[in-house]
Amino acid sequence: MSIPLHTLRAGVIGTGFIAPVHIEALKRLGVQVTAICGSTAAARATAAQWGIGEVYGGYDYRGLIASPNVDVVHVTSPNKVHVEQSLAALAAGKHVICEKPLGMTSRETERVVAAVKRGGVRSPVFAVNYMCRFFPAVLQMRAMVERGDLGRIIHVQGHFFQDWLLEETDFNWRVLAAEGGKLRAVGDIGTHWIDAVSFILGARATSVFAHLETFHKSRLRPKGQVQTFARSDPKTMERYKVDTEDFGSVLLKFGKAKHGHVDGVHANASISQVAAGWKCDLAIGIYGTKASVQWNFQDPNEIRVGGRDRPNQILQRGTAGFSDDVAGFTDYPGGHPEGFPDAHKMHYRAVYQHIAGERKAPVRFATAADGHHEVELCEAILRSSKAKGWVRV
Repeated sequence: MSIPLHTLRAGVIGTGFIAPVHIEALKRLGVQVTAICGSTAAARATAAQWGIGEVYGGYDYRGLIASPNVDVVHVTSPNKVHVEQSLAALAAGKHVICEKPLGMTSRETERVVAAVKRGGVRSPVFAVNYMCRFFPAVLQMRAMVERGDLGRIIHVQGHFFQDWLLEETDFNWRVLAAEGGKLRAVGDIGTHWIDAVSFILGARATSVFAHLETFHKSRLRPKGQVQTFARSDPKTMERYKVDTEDFGSVLLKFGKAKHGHVDGVHANASISQVAAGWKCDLAIGIYGTKASVQWNFQDPNEIRVGGRDRPNQILQRGTAGFSDDVAGFTDYPGGHPEGFPDAHKMHYRAVYQHIAGERKAPVRFATAADGHHEVELCEAILRSSKAKGWVRV
């Protein structure tokens, strides 16, 4: 028996850039956001802005998790505490949506997978926030591949380019391996590309060949705290050595999909956080024996379909050829753009419907096992770049 989504209550750990994205999406779904956790000042400010009743300052995430007014915990804190907070929430019987990456190492993340398995069929629902799966275009491409519209898939290409860390004075905790992990550009944004491609193909990467580069060997950082995407005065900054990559190239070999149209597919991706002029440019091209399809994150409502002996097409969300396959994952008519905030909303809707429907709704969201695989993949990418050769995941 399903229950209304508005009867479920969310608590959010973290107050940085992505936390308000979670909060806004949940409120659009009618889900109650009952608690917030972070530094005392930030938590109070966020609570005041969004009308959140319970405030857990001093980073008291255990207090939030213990609240009887929280059913689902959203982990939006820095990477290094994801596993610790996720395990605490699971132990308290709370459902979890955790920001990616799931953790810093696969040794850590396998603990989350084990904790979910221990609960069996009644274990709390656990999702990792690879929200690109829930762009209607990505769901449409997945349906086209699975149905065989593109034929047998030959290869995949694409990139994810940003410029928010282009200058040596650009700083964020993600630049520090101790805070965000040893793999930064590929780990932070490249995994979104890889997860979306895996989702579209219905197969996981089995081996990788990677080359990583750090352009800024050292950078300047503020002496105090800084918000994501914020700029600081160089006069108030200090120099430090950079121990994460700025950009990289990754080749991937994918395994076999159940639908039979994907087997040993080759993919190549370029990833950069120092690409001037590109704010959030994720591009995917899927090339098959019958047709190809291309999509770009910054133009989210269209996909381009290419054929050798027929005219190419541009399909628009909400119109013929781009509707039945994504029913339930788009709320507005064609020509009314949906994008980044809407993909988050659709992701959380899928997770909350799975919770509310007693796990009867399909699992399209990334699970703990998927999050663990992405971390294993990141470790393989690091090994490959160091060894300068192919490495199995």
